[in-house]
Amino acid sequence: MSKVPSLPYTQIVRTLQRDGWAVVRQRGSPLRLQKRIGEELLKVTIPAHRPVKRSTLSHILKQARLDVDRFLQLL
Repeated sequence: MSKVPSLPYTQIVRTLQRDGWAVVRQRGSPLRLQKRIGEELLKVTIPAHRPVKRSTLSHILKQARLDVDRFLQLL
C-alpha cells in the first residue's frame, strides 16, 4: 500500500471527480462532494487548504471508500 500524499485541495477534488464524485456546494472554506453507489449516497467534505494534511486526506479516502493506490491511479 502506498503512502498518502500531501496535495492541494484542487487536485483532490479533480481526482475525486474522475471517480464519479460531484461538487454539490461550497460554503466558506469546505467543499462538499457526493456520489451515489446503488441506493447509498456517500458524502465527503474537503477543506480548501493548500496543502491538505496527509492525515486529513486519509480520512477523506476512507469516507469515499477509496484505497490510496486507486486514488493515486486516478491522479
